[in-house]
Amino acid sequence: MEITRGGQFLVKETQCEDIFTPEDFSEEQKMMRDSVKEFVDKEIWPNKNRFESKDYAFTEECMKKAGEMGFLSVAVPEAYGGMGMGFVDTCLVCDYISGATGSFSTAFGAHTGIGTMPITLYGTEAQKQKYVPKLATGEWFGAYCLTEPGAGSDANSGKTKAVLSEDGKYYSITGQKMWISNAGFCSVFIVFARIGDDKNITGFIVENVKDNGISMNEEEHKLGIRASSTRQVFFNETKVPVENMLSERGNGFKIAMNALNVGRIKLAAACLDAQRRVTTNAIHYANERIQFNTQISQFGAIRYKLAEMATSAYAGESATYRAAKDIETRIKLREEEGATHQEAELKGVEEFAIECSILKVAVSEDVQNCADEGIQILGGMGFSEDTPMESAWRDARISRIYEGTNEINRMLSVGMLIKKAFKGHVDLLGPATKVQEELMGIPSFDTPDYSELFSEEKEMIGKLKKAFLMVAGGAVQKYGPELDGHQQLLMAAADILIEIYMAESTILRTEKLAKKEGESKVQEQIAMAKLYLYKAVDIVTQKGKESIISFAEGDEQRMMLMGLRRFTKYTNMPNIVGLRETITTKLVAENAYCF
Repeated sequence: MEITRGGQFLVKETQCEDIFTPEDFSEEQKMMRDSVKEFVDKEIWPNKNRFESKDYAFTEECMKKAGEMGFLSVAVPEAYGGMGMGFVDTCLVCDYISGATGSFSTAFGAHTGIGTMPITLYGTEAQKQKYVPKLATGEWFGAYCLTEPGAGSDANSGKTKAVLSEDGKYYSITGQKMWISNAGFCSVFIVFARIGDDKNITGFIVENVKDNGISMNEEEHKLGIRASSTRQVFFNETKVPVENMLSERGNGFKIAMNALNVGRIKLAAACLDAQRRVTTNAIHYANERIQFNTQISQFGAIRYKLAEMATSAYAGESATYRAAKDIETRIKLREEEGATHQEAELKGVEEFAIECSILKVAVSEDVQNCADEGIQILGGMGFSEDTPMESAWRDARISRIYEGTNEINRMLSVGMLIKKAFKGHVDLLGPATKVQEELMGIPSFDTPDYSELFSEEKEMIGKLKKAFLMVAGGAVQKYGPELDGHQQLLMAAADILIEIYMAESTILRTEKLAKKEGESKVQEQIAMAKLYLYKAVDIVTQKGKESIISFAEGDEQRMMLMGLRRFTKYTNMPNIVGLRETITTKLVAENAYCF
């Protein structure tokens, strides 16, 4: 199996045998998944109303129970009291523990991710021995203090100061942090502050102890994630021993960005089970609700929604676990080459930062649409607090904001790809030049043999990649390094990139499944893969056209528009209503999301 690099999916054809899918979970992984589901169904789902009524103490209580079950320690190396499990396992736990309420999943994600990971990945041996075992068991909880009133997306512009004492033994930290998850019950903060006039911020491990200049505002009142503790934290000459600096001076921005990369793919995973549960809930209601003497699950308008909800969830699973396994493989490879666990994990995740941003955007937007349609299917009941739909909708909303807004992540995904191309890590120039030559040539009018499953769809994916190279290549040629200043073009290119990765992952997962089970057994999955691709083609057409007519003129514009039509043209159009019918018939019969 050839080792892939991040972003390379765009310029090479991936074989279905080379990707990992949820159908490939080992027996251990299935057991882990089932024990997490059991925990959620027993401890969290029945108590949803406690989370909605802002019972912060209950969130903390559930976190302690999760610690006792070992769920907080999955990603922590065994040397520090953790389970030391692989990256796929980490995503798996994050996925299934997050489906019942955003309040708990935010507390869980903030603690296991940005609250613990920076110490695991950047801490000295002494720091790791001191803090990580307590964080792994849930004896202590972690929080992460990066955002300030004036420093949100521009994270490196924070004003919090760290001043070294005259005897050189400690730093005094002064400043204000906001939107700090877990602030109300955490024992240790990861705090980012600037020393002197340093260009970059520095990270510190700060214990939350009395009488050391740490104070907090009341809990924030939020649209969703109501029982996740979120407070402003003020540091007033808070003394921090010099040995509590994380990594080295000025390395804080790098720590923050790498912690966010891990956070992004975990956030995508954390949106998956929410989609499964919302979809299942909507199917239950649609099967029970009778109007015009008919179950509403028999009406085409409702069937449309259920098919789309299930398809998005299936696509999200396909892409998230594909990337998680690629990261895991990369980490193992680095370790085999002699890197420490810290270096291997950092580099492994950094390698796939583009995919992490793509997933964060795609899955966070899908979970919102899913909850929105869930409300619509339930009608007035969906709007009522008596059903779990309205809280799912409110909880979903934050996922497009935290771990870097979706706008920032869209621009990052394309920006990082272009950087990789300039560094020679991904050859974009060669393929982009070929696409330009192809546009000058005469297209082939032969009708290929599409008798094999997905042969036309895979050819379509190849053409969508050409569309991206044509549009992004054209924009890079025109604006060069100034492209950063043209955010609307970057965002449109990002949408094309996202759809390619999501559609390809869905098709490859299904192709792998069909080879294993036989096509006749997976008709619904085949329908979802084809439906997802059809919608992706629509988005590529729209965003490609918008870009081309905004930066190209005259003959160049005409030629590129002609290319776009060629690259988005099906030989055989799928029957979209038929595909949705296939999917919904199965969902309604099973009375659940069942893939």
